[in-house]
Amino acid sequence: MPLSTNAFASQEYSKPPFLLLCKDVVSHLQTNEETGLDRLKAQEAQRQYGPNRLAGEGGVQWYSVLMKQISNAMILVLVLATALSYGVTDYIEGGVITAVIVLNVAIGFYQEFQAEKKMDSLRALSSPSAAVLRDGHIEAVPSAEVVPGDIVQIKTGDTIPADIRLIEAMNLECDEKILTGEAIPVAKDIHIDFSNKYELDTGVGDRLNMVYSSSTVTKGRGKGVVVFTGMFTEIGKIAESMQGKKRKPGRSLSRSKGGNFQPAKGILLRIWDGLGQFLGLTVGTPLQRKLSKLAYVLFGCAILLAIIVFGVNKFNVTNEVAIYAISTGESIISTTSVHTDIEAGIAIIPESLIAVLTITMVVGMTQMRKRRVVIRQLSALEALGGVTNICSDKTGTLTQGQMITRKVWLPGVGMYSVNDAKDAFDPTKGTVSLGLAPKIRKKDSGDIGDDEKVHVAEDSPTLYNDGRKVPQMTEELQQFLQSTSLCNLATVRHDQQKHEWQAVGDPTEIALQVFAHRFRLGKKTLETEHGWNQTAEFPFDSSIKRMSVVYQQDGEKDVYVFTKGAVERIVELCTRIGTGVHQQSLTSEVKKEVLAQMDHLAGQGLRVMAIAQRQLSNDASSQDLPREDIEKDLTLLGLAGLYDPPRLETKDAVRECATAGIKVHMLTGDHPSTARAIATEVGILPPNPSALPSSVASSLVKAASEFDSMTDSEIDSLPTLPLVIARCAPSTKTRMIAALHRRRAFCAMTGDGVNDAPSLQAADVGIAMGLSGSDVAKGASDIVLTDDNFASIVAAIEEGRRMFDNIQKFILHLLTSNLAEVILLIMGLAFQDEVGFSVFPLSPLQILWINMLTSSFPAFGLGRERASKDVMRRLPSRSRYGVFTKEVIIDMCVYGTIMGACTLLTFVIVVYNPASGKGRLGIDCNRMYSEECETVFRARAAVFAELTWLILISAWEFKSLRRSLFALDPAGAGGFRGF
Repeated sequence: MPLSTNAFASQEYSKPPFLLLCKDVVSHLQTNEETGLDRLKAQEAQRQYGPNRLAGEGGVQWYSVLMKQISNAMILVLVLATALSYGVTDYIEGGVITAVIVLNVAIGFYQEFQAEKKMDSLRALSSPSAAVLRDGHIEAVPSAEVVPGDIVQIKTGDTIPADIRLIEAMNLECDEKILTGEAIPVAKDIHIDFSNKYELDTGVGDRLNMVYSSSTVTKGRGKGVVVFTGMFTEIGKIAESMQGKKRKPGRSLSRSKGGNFQPAKGILLRIWDGLGQFLGLTVGTPLQRKLSKLAYVLFGCAILLAIIVFGVNKFNVTNEVAIYAISTGESIISTTSVHTDIEAGIAIIPESLIAVLTITMVVGMTQMRKRRVVIRQLSALEALGGVTNICSDKTGTLTQGQMITRKVWLPGVGMYSVNDAKDAFDPTKGTVSLGLAPKIRKKDSGDIGDDEKVHVAEDSPTLYNDGRKVPQMTEELQQFLQSTSLCNLATVRHDQQKHEWQAVGDPTEIALQVFAHRFRLGKKTLETEHGWNQTAEFPFDSSIKRMSVVYQQDGEKDVYVFTKGAVERIVELCTRIGTGVHQQSLTSEVKKEVLAQMDHLAGQGLRVMAIAQRQLSNDASSQDLPREDIEKDLTLLGLAGLYDPPRLETKDAVRECATAGIKVHMLTGDHPSTARAIATEVGILPPNPSALPSSVASSLVKAASEFDSMTDSEIDSLPTLPLVIARCAPSTKTRMIAALHRRRAFCAMTGDGVNDAPSLQAADVGIAMGLSGSDVAKGASDIVLTDDNFASIVAAIEEGRRMFDNIQKFILHLLTSNLAEVILLIMGLAFQDEVGFSVFPLSPLQILWINMLTSSFPAFGLGRERASKDVMRRLPSRSRYGVFTKEVIIDMCVYGTIMGACTLLTFVIVVYNPASGKGRLGIDCNRMYSEECETVFRARAAVFAELTWLILISAWEFKSLRRSLFALDPAGAGGFRGF
């Protein structure tokens, strides 16, 4: 329903928020910069200010649903049938069809109206979300639930959920052309002085301490407090101009846009669009549009059958012949109406629920939601069942996403180890020990080159920590912790009220920040007590795999560059290694030692990060230098090994994929050794790849640099595509999808960053991360995981297969019963009474009863069938055949022919039975009952009863398309297991 701003409290301030100090805005909204709103205040604010939506968004109009029901093509066919029935004075038939129409519209309206409202709530889950600080925890909430007073964090790729007064901003730029019309992103500045300004003096684009709803973050990060939501935002003020109806290209009626013939062309195209929408040929999912075309082909067949009925009766169209022709056609048309709708997933009552498609999708979306999957594109429901390959990220998807710094190697010092750390956020738990680094020696001459190195076990560590102390602080450790803590966007704090440690940020940065807190050198401590002030930031870039910040300490002239990132990328930028007495030039030999230490840590399944720094003279302002000039001549301080344990359910999910014929590929930014260790642990890689042919084993794991350097023909010549690609870049994902498509694979791809959008769109099913994903990635995806869990992808595929199977089941059920009716009714035209008129094997009302009641409820049950026990033990469905596989078509013809032949044989036996029937067909038995028609009426009753039972039994048989009625349980040991 449209929002009414009068129903909610006004959002007012003493001055416009951009003129107020941050502390004044925070105080006015009764919130807290560090913990945000608590849940009770957030709920109260939602009631007070209403949902964060524009007027007219998210509401379904009851009259539009009703018009959709009335204007449906099937309803119009029934109206014509009603008019014809009344026209031939068959008021009973006309009354029955009228009741069907009324019941159809009433039930269809109620069901679809409820379904549309539920669909709105489900769609809201996949709408742009906001990272909101509540009760000291960052939560991803739908933008509609953001309220004034919320503390929101924004980063590159995010869509701003509301008008926000900035508290922090680092290299923050926003695209505000939707408000200002300017294509150039606006750089934000929280320190700008508006003390002598007025609201009218400063345009929206000049309010640099504000970010506005619906704009996007193109660079940097920030944090702020929400000041306006919904219709009170700047975009809300121009909402009416933004809600105009958009037409397809070429539909304009203006001569200036297409010449003199443009009005006529535009009118014709609009008529064509309306007709296509009315017939269902241009709207809906691809599968529905395909079945809509089939529906009208079957409608043509219905007309042909009616002509056959008239022809057999020599076009002597009596009332009874006309009704029989209508009923015969309806045996096809009922299939058409249901057939088109049930292809979406559920068949409830063929002629009484026109909106089955919407209801089906809502049921499917609801089931997916229960399994933590939100469907954004309805076509994804159809596609999930055919997925053959899944390309998944590692961190947070296959793993828990809660990292712990397990190892730290400092050159010349040794290896720090963290043990017994059960809580990833608590720096007081666990013990820290210092031991010697693993010795590296050259391998003896032999088959392997002399320059290759081998690891020897570490010496027993010297334990400094008894749970209350940490190893002695050294200059090397202090420099490492300082760089680790400052080049970090995560925050770690202790909640005094809840007596627990809380952390906000990326899992990798949280792990490094917690390690620094173990030595009381957290970022906040360094900034507030040690006088470090940030002057610039170069955010993490997935293409170069590093991040840098520039800091200056109070009283110091020089500035410092702190950098962290992938070891290979950082080492390339370093000229020296170590600090103090251990500092030396980074020669090629020393570089080999660093890489060997990295391999040692990565071989333990640790994600390895390199930490470096550089001291710059104040003459070269970091604000003016480009990034490549800042990130050079670095000094390598050490390596950090972070452990992210696999999720407990991942291994079973990967095994289930293998059983279902689905290959899992891990595309990660980690080092190849780390990726190999984790992939082997979760079952993506075989435990003993040496048992495979050498050509296959060598292609299982590849670095992105090697994969990207290969041509398409070289990739296609590989015996198998890599199961693991390490150091993966966004462009690598796109190439992987293209390679899978060339092998006729049907693939799903996960992604979370802005740069992942092309690969998400290129995949057959794009999967975005709901917790860590950017709004750009979510917008490009087909489905969103609310828990970022790989097991949820497998659950979605299982649900997709269930829906696909059920669609096939009740399509087969309805087509079979209608084919049986057609065979019976057409062959029944051969039975003629004494005056030469055909005697109908079923009366028109019996046909309507079968079509509208007998077939419908079993079809509804088949549409709601639970997944079979072997649904994930068979190969994926072949997507190019859709639901109409060769097996379904053969089953339809065989079962339909048998049912039609059986009912026809029953009619013959009753009528031509020597004991009672003796072939008497009476006179005018189609119109009225008489003693001469007793045999015909008994035969019709027998046929009606038999067809009813056959339809019910066939529905039971179709509970499984691959198993017999007498062995439906695949785990059964035999015998009758139909229940």
